[in-house]
Amino acid sequence: MIKYHPAPDIEARAKNIAERTGIKHDFSRIKFLRSTGSQSRYTLARCHAMPRVMQAALDLKAHYVIEVISEKFDKMNEEEQTKTIIHELMHVPKSMGGGFRYHDHVCKKNVEQVYKTLKNSKFGFNENI
Repeated sequence: MIKYHPAPDIEARAKNIAERTGIKHDFSRIKFLRSTGSQSRYTLARCHAMPRVMQAALDLKAHYVIEVISEKFDKMNEEEQTKTIIHELMHVPKSMGGGFRYHDHVCKKNVEQVYKTLKNSKFGFNENI
């Protein structure tokens, strides 16, 4: 059975990445979770969105959840974790309207570009972000 736990460490890293790379998301509408017990073979993390019907029924703006799968994510080195967080942040569209950016945009090339921006940010690079 999958269990979910708040991930304030991932939230802090994501906010730091966003600040240093110019990603302008409303973080009050993005929640971060660490899951345990997933049977997924290859998934490291996932981005979830609230369906539009739920938004309409609850009279809410779109919200997103970024989930890291502990068994996979926590074993990765800092660089790969950072790239994974970037990847998941890139799935959230700038409009934050409830949709997703798909893998035509969220691809290795674009993740690497954002990671390079992060490494070259004016705040200096610290892998422990």
